[in-house]
Amino acid sequence: MNVLQESFSNFEVLAFPCNQFGMQEPGGSGEEIKNGITHVRPGKVFEPNFTLFKKIEVNGDDEHPLYTYLKAYCPTTRQNFVTKSSLFYSPLRNSDIRWNWEKFLITKNGKPFMRYDPGTKPQDIRNDIIFLLQQ
Repeated sequence: MNVLQESFSNFEVLAFPCNQFGMQEPGGSGEEIKNGITHVRPGKVFEPNFTLFKKIEVNGDDEHPLYTYLKAYCPTTRQNFVTKSSLFYSPLRNSDIRWNWEKFLITKNGKPFMRYDPGTKPQDIRNDIIFLLQQ
């Protein structure tokens, strides 16, 4: 995500940590989460240059309204869930975020444009970003 943030002057990456997938974001404060990103996953002294918000829930009964909105406009990227024992929320819905690092691209007007699988590499959405910035 750093590469995308650095590549476009009028583009911003926003990250919303979540602990609902394999309990991979156990840190509570923003600083604890940032340290986890820097030293553990992806690690190797990765320094995020994007806005990192406080931890929220993206699925289930306590899902943040932002994610309710995003998911209403963009279909899921996978039909199946990972091992359900690794998911820490309920109920399960077809529109759910499937795992950490799922991405949404939003237009300048705030409308969700595209949803990307957690495995999608940041550079693979570059052309979509260019397209939206030219609108």
